[in-house]
Amino acid sequence: MKAIIVSEYGLPETMKYIDLETPTIHSKQVLIRVEATSVNFADIKARYGRKGKGDLPFIPGLDAAGVIEQVGTDVKHLKVGQRVIAFPKKGSYAEYVAADGNLTFAIPDNVDFHTAAACPIVSFTSYKLLADVARLREGETVLIHAAAGGIGTTAIQLAKILGAKQVIGMVGSYNKMEIAKRAGADHVICHEEEDFANKVRELTNGEGADVILDSISGKVTEKSLECLAYYGRIVHFGNSSGEIGNFKTQDLHSSCRSVLGFSLGTTRNKRPELLKETANQVMKYIADGSLEIVIGKRFKLEEAVEAHQWVESRRSTGKVLLEVRKRD
Repeated sequence: MKAIIVSEYGLPETMKYIDLETPTIHSKQVLIRVEATSVNFADIKARYGRKGKGDLPFIPGLDAAGVIEQVGTDVKHLKVGQRVIAFPKKGSYAEYVAADGNLTFAIPDNVDFHTAAACPIVSFTSYKLLADVARLREGETVLIHAAAGGIGTTAIQLAKILGAKQVIGMVGSYNKMEIAKRAGADHVICHEEEDFANKVRELTNGEGADVILDSISGKVTEKSLECLAYYGRIVHFGNSSGEIGNFKTQDLHSSCRSVLGFSLGTTRNKRPELLKETANQVMKYIADGSLEIVIGKRFKLEEAVEAHQWVESRRSTGKVLLEVRKRD
């Protein structure tokens, strides 16, 4: 099979398009012929070795959409020929992947492979952040940082689906504001142009946001506390700034506010059973059209270097896909 490997840590050019053996599966796994996979910031961090330096070479990628070719003897809820999404443990930039059965989920008949490939990380993460970690209640206000990205545009929509009264998006540059608006944000703030904490307080009549989704960390996290409402929850799920944010305990107890953490990777590794209901919910929303996964750009598998360069340029919006299956 064809696959992309990271041969050494560093720039996108360290990735190579090569021939590898098709993976074998054990009794609790399935073998999937991949149609498409997505590019995530975690892939880029892994390529640089920022997620811990493990064995080289390795196949990057977290999620894939495709068709089951083989089913392990202990997997009873899946079958050969079934269209699925999955989180393979040994990378997804390949024509075939092995995935655990409990991390493989059926795709509804009316959902195409590109949409399916774009959805796992962004939709599963967004749903867990809002529904399970923040426990968003109907009528609350949500502030979403990095609102023009894959998770941002998905979280805007899911916040509305789950009953948010007002969704405020924050973006890093003016040209990304329209993307967050199209996703459904009621207001969009460009932090290059104005103080976002002051603007959020203004938009909420001085109350602040009830839920803040923060994937940036550093000063953004610290400033978010300035516009977090009483009983509000900041959910921290990334550190794209590369900085460390600090807060004082006195900022929390008397105001009944919370700072919470979430990692989809940790959940996949430690408590994969928690994702079954998440898959059911997000697939229902995608199938009935209430949730649209925004796809920004598509590349072929052999163009993975260019795909990573595009994402790293910070010009990308929505999800970036790698098309794996060759079309006749």
